[in-house]
Amino acid sequence: MIKLSPSRLACLVLALWMPLHAVAGPFDDNEARKAILDLRTKVDNITRDLTTRIDGKSDKTVQIEMLNQHEQTMREIARLRGQIEVLQNELSKAQDSQKQLYADLDARLKRMEPRQEVIDGQTAEVMPTEKTAYEAATAQFQSGDYKGASVALQEFVKQYPQSAYASNAQYWLGNTYYALGDYKKAIAAQQVVTTTYADSAKVPDAMLNIASSYALLKDNKNAKKSLQTLVSKYPDSSAAQTARDRLASLK
Repeated sequence: MIKLSPSRLACLVLALWMPLHAVAGPFDDNEARKAILDLRTKVDNITRDLTTRIDGKSDKTVQIEMLNQHEQTMREIARLRGQIEVLQNELSKAQDSQKQLYADLDARLKRMEPRQEVIDGQTAEVMPTEKTAYEAATAQFQSGDYKGASVALQEFVKQYPQSAYASNAQYWLGNTYYALGDYKKAIAAQQVVTTTYADSAKVPDAMLNIASSYALLKDNKNAKKSLQTLVSKYPDSSAAQTARDRLASLK
């Protein structure tokens, strides 16, 4: 028969208990932490009970009883360890889910924050949704979908009238009408650029587009007037140089 002294038995129980103590580290989740602490208490009670038995009985009696109860004690400790492992896994999954939730929330908040963008040489704050909508609309124009672009650009200036992209969107709206051959609408759209967005860098180009639209409508008088106004107001612009060349051809 294996002889175990009281000190060796105490060490055995302590060795079995210590891994549990190491596994149950600090948790943020109060319920999981409480459950783990309860399990540790059960292990402590087992150890305390065994210690009491060691102190109250003779070596021989303790050895026999300990051998009889050894398998049952090991099963109980294994069961408690299993419960702790399950709780730790569940808590880990909950923490991962919470981290993902925070990451998603942070990403959403960033999508709602204004950003610094350089538009026609000027720095301006725009919402990410504005930039996305503007780029999608102009991409349609660049792909040749002028009808689709006209709808998207109209919606943009309606939804974001104060956007730093609004004047550009209005200018490209005029260009979509020009590309579709609707010169009257092109003139009306570009006139909005020259009045509502009078400080926009797109104004000279809008005026040139107006002149071109008048010319295609065979209205040479207004075409010439538009070119002259362009040269007078924006003499150093590239659009003004084009206007001078056209005026020379109209003489």
